[in-house]
Amino acid sequence: MAAKSGNGGGMQVDTDLVRELAEMLNDTGLSEIEVEDGDRKIRVSRTMTAVAAPVAAAPIATAPAAPVAVAEAAPAISANALKSPMVGTAYLTPEPDAAPFASVGQQVKAGDTVMIIEAMKVMNPIVAPNSGTVTEIYVESGQPVEFDQPLMVIA
Repeated sequence: MAAKSGNGGGMQVDTDLVRELAEMLNDTGLSEIEVEDGDRKIRVSRTMTAVAAPVAAAPIATAPAAPVAVAEAAPAISANALKSPMVGTAYLTPEPDAAPFASVGQQVKAGDTVMIIEAMKVMNPIVAPNSGTVTEIYVESGQPVEFDQPLMVIA
């Protein structure tokens, strides 16, 4: 599946690399990945669609049913949450055994590093956009994150 133009100056597509990147998308659950090597840039993306599972009819109970535990609802995401500027892996600490950059209840100043997102082996500091108190943290250290995913709330 190598693409080549008739003039000899066309671009060679490394199909093995494209397949490997597609497998990484499946393995990590990410929606896109991009690699750059000199003048060559390859971006592989997929459209994520949600499929509703069929609902089976509940059997009619002949005996009194036991109380059913109600699942706790997922917490509501704040509209003013700090969002990820990129796809990568979030780290809440500078090193595995170090104290976190920020924790719930902690005061931070605008410009303070509150976490790191690793993308393409580059550690990108994520800074507080405003001063305030960290009220929510939506990710765990080492968790993959998507672009525009809510990370934390600083109120």
